[in-house]
Amino acid sequence: MKSVGAKSNILKVSDKLKAALESAGRKRGLPPARILFREDGKSAGVFLVCKGKVLMGIRIMPKLDRVFSAGSLLGLPATFTRHPYSLTAVTVVPSDVVHVPREEFLQLMRARPDLCREATDILGREVTFIQSALAERRARTRTIPKRIRVAAADGRGGTLPGPLSSSLGTFHLPLTPV
Repeated sequence: MKSVGAKSNILKVSDKLKAALESAGRKRGLPPARILFREDGKSAGVFLVCKGKVLMGIRIMPKLDRVFSAGSLLGLPATFTRHPYSLTAVTVVPSDVVHVPREEFLQLMRARPDLCREATDILGREVTFIQSALAERRARTRTIPKRIRVAAADGRGGTLPGPLSSSLGTFHLPLTPV
């Protein structure tokens, strides 16, 4: 699991944006393992990590999990686009998090173009992260060999490993059942 929040600052906000988000949202103390949002879940707004750490990742791709620390703004793509979240975000340690519902966040962005510009810069960095994670997931699922069920000539079945398409139909091979 890589920690990107403190080292690369890809989702870090300025003090100005942090203060505005804290005013617009609601701060809550959360225990470890609390889910902020789920991959494919309906957008509920953005989350500012004030204290603690939050892991963001994609199902079946734990290798791409990233931990974000205090000052990181999470959930921007879904909030701006109204699409479902692309990642799951879960607290790793006790954390203080400010949740700003979608409409309140968008109102803040309309009222403060300087903060909107900063948020869109963060959005660009997050989208780049998500796209690279999804591309790796697609590449990985293409290389996972499928196991094809086959029927032997004598009626016994078995499996045949390899990157074969199921459109190849039934194979009549003298296999030992698995």
